[in-house]
Amino acid sequence: MKINDITLTEDYKPGPDRYEKMKYRRCGRSGIMLPELSLGLWHNFGHAGNLVEGRKILRRAFDLGITHFDLANNYGPPYGAAEENFGLLLKKDFLPYRDELLISSKAGYDMWKGPYGNYGSRKYLIASLDQSLKRMGLDYVDIFYHHRPDPDTPLEETMGALDQIVRSGKALYVGISNYPADTSSRAIKILRDQKTPFIIHQARYSLFDRWVEKGLTKVLGEEGIGLIAFSPLAQGLLSDRYLDGIPEGSRAAKDLAYLGPDDVNAKLDSIKKLNKIAESRSQTLSQMAISWLLREKHVTSVLVGVSSVNQLENNYRAINNTTFTTEELDKINRITS
Repeated sequence: MKINDITLTEDYKPGPDRYEKMKYRRCGRSGIMLPELSLGLWHNFGHAGNLVEGRKILRRAFDLGITHFDLANNYGPPYGAAEENFGLLLKKDFLPYRDELLISSKAGYDMWKGPYGNYGSRKYLIASLDQSLKRMGLDYVDIFYHHRPDPDTPLEETMGALDQIVRSGKALYVGISNYPADTSSRAIKILRDQKTPFIIHQARYSLFDRWVEKGLTKVLGEEGIGLIAFSPLAQGLLSDRYLDGIPEGSRAAKDLAYLGPDDVNAKLDSIKKLNKIAESRSQTLSQMAISWLLREKHVTSVLVGVSSVNQLENNYRAINNTTFTTEELDKINRITS
C-alpha cells in the first residue's frame, strides 16, 4: 500500500506521560541516551505493507517513549519505500516533535544498479544519504551507519566518508553495522583520529546468535561505543509463532532467504524448552528473548520490527523484567549452546 492511498486526516497528539513509560540508556561514552526498545522499519513500511497499521505502530511507539526510529536506504519493498513512507508520516504526525526523535539510516547493501550503488565507497555513501534525506524530507539524520564491511574499499575511505558526512551537517553521529571485532577496532581508531562522533555499532544478536560475544562486546566496552541489537527474535524463531510448527503465512512458510522451514525444524526443540522458562517467568518467549539482551549492561538498546500494535506492546513489556537468576541463565545457556 502506498501512503497516498490512505487518509491522513486525524490529528496526532503524543501521550504526555511518554517519557515516564520508557527506560533510557547512555550510548557508550556519548551524550546520547537511547530507549531500551527502538523501532526498526525494515519489513512493514514499504509499499507492500499496511500503512494504516504502520501509522498506528509509529504513534503507539512514540506514546510508549520509543524515540528511536531506524531505517536504511533499501528498506521497502521496493528500495527506498520505507524512507519515503516514513517521511510522509513524519511530516503529518511527528514534525513538531522532530527534536524529540532520533532517526537513523544506513547504506552498504545494494541500492541502485551499476558499480556505485553498493558497498562502501565515498561516492556511494554520500550519494545514498543525499537520497535518503530527500525521501524523508530531512536536513539531517541523527545517526548514519555504514551497513556492512566492504572487503575491497580501503577502510580509510569508508570512514573518511562518514567523517565528511558529519562535517557537512548531514548526520550528527555515525555508526557501523555487522563489522567483526578486528575491523571494528580499526574503524574506531580511524574515526577517533579524525575526531568523528562515532557512537554505536548495530549488530545481529539474540539467544540463537551470539557471535558478538566472541570479541566484539569487549572491544565496544573498552572503547566506549554503544551496542544496539537487531534481530533479537531471530527472525521470529524466538516467538510463540512456531511452537506448534510452521503456520501458513509465516515467514518460514514463505521460505525466505533468511528463514526457512529447515531453520525452524532445527530449533523447534530449543524453542519449546526456552518457552517453558519464559512461562515460569510470566513472560512470552519474545519478551524473555528481549529481556535476556537487556540484562547486559553493554547493550544500549534492542531494535524490534513489528507488524502490529499488539506485537509492539508485547515486546515493550519486556523492559519491566530484565533480571535473571543464575539458574535461569544456566538453563538458557545449556539450551542454546
